[in-house]
Amino acid sequence: MERFDVDIVVVGAGVIGLAVARALAMAGREVLILEKNAHFGEETSARNSEVIHAGIYYAPSSLKARHCVRGREMLYRYCAQRGVPFRKCGKLIVAASDADCTALYGIKRKAEANGVADLQMLSADEVRRLEPELALKAALVSPSTGIVDSHAYMLALLGEAEAHGAQLATRARVRGGQVTGSGAMDLDIGGDDPMQIRARSVINCAGLWAADLAARIEGLPKPPEMRFVKGTYFAYGRKSPFSRLIYPAPRDGGLGIHLTLDMSGRAKFGPDTEWLDCRDPDAISYSVNPELRDRFAAAIQTYWPSLSGDDLQPDYCGIRPKIAGEAYPDFRIDGPNDLPGAHFMLYGIESPGLTASLSIAADIAALLR
Repeated sequence: MERFDVDIVVVGAGVIGLAVARALAMAGREVLILEKNAHFGEETSARNSEVIHAGIYYAPSSLKARHCVRGREMLYRYCAQRGVPFRKCGKLIVAASDADCTALYGIKRKAEANGVADLQMLSADEVRRLEPELALKAALVSPSTGIVDSHAYMLALLGEAEAHGAQLATRARVRGGQVTGSGAMDLDIGGDDPMQIRARSVINCAGLWAADLAARIEGLPKPPEMRFVKGTYFAYGRKSPFSRLIYPAPRDGGLGIHLTLDMSGRAKFGPDTEWLDCRDPDAISYSVNPELRDRFAAAIQTYWPSLSGDDLQPDYCGIRPKIAGEAYPDFRIDGPNDLPGAHFMLYGIESPGLTASLSIAADIAALLR
């Protein structure tokens, strides 16, 4: 079995791993990206809403708030400079009841505490001039929210990383490892070409697998317990009458089933929230249950009454990794202050991970300098 010594290993070629690899390669570091699948971005990064989030809902001072707000501006600049398709289309958070209207003011205050200062409250008449199909009492408009072609974004990140010397190895599952006495990390790699790697630094960006991977590396602290949430999307079978994203006022701790658009203008609805008992990412089913259609239709009709459930088509689903035991879990990024050696373990990187990717990568690259 071959053995290699490398400077930095990034485990996981989703959007976070690719952003981290790019930042480190551009800083002059030797970077090897290990991906267990046949291609980059096949799991969580390929199964999200592709929304560029403004940073509205997250707890002030949280990692989600900080990285989302900073990452949003970094992402818009990056896409504009490199020709990645995106659109700053804005979104409406709509209130269907008096209680929802009260909730909007709380959302606005939280957003402002996070540095999101461009939300505006609109009356029902003002909203209907923008989106005539909506039934509502009031809405918040978020001009900073947008959408991005996530595959094109990941392709751009990988291209830049490789242009600066990074290498991507696919079908390279990390089976285990250990922290050495010097603080480096030895990794046992399976797949088509098994090998052993000693890395000065390992960045665990394995998404759904991050805690499972950390648990298989001797010398690391016990990772947090994770839970998985399945979110299903239905597509709208007709031309969308909306030019903005439409979100209901959040209830019961969730954002509700909202309408998002892709770069072609196609509308899709989701995600819902299905907590999974399964703790093994290999055993997760990505099938869409068509029987959810009626529940989706009823939720959507609270703000778009003319929707026909017959126009909803099962589309796809994604899985979100959440740290168990917390009502509103934040990102968790364990670094050299928490771990032996110059390593990073990233846990619970769900939404707004896509928006936050460049900001997270910039912090890790700065700390490793």
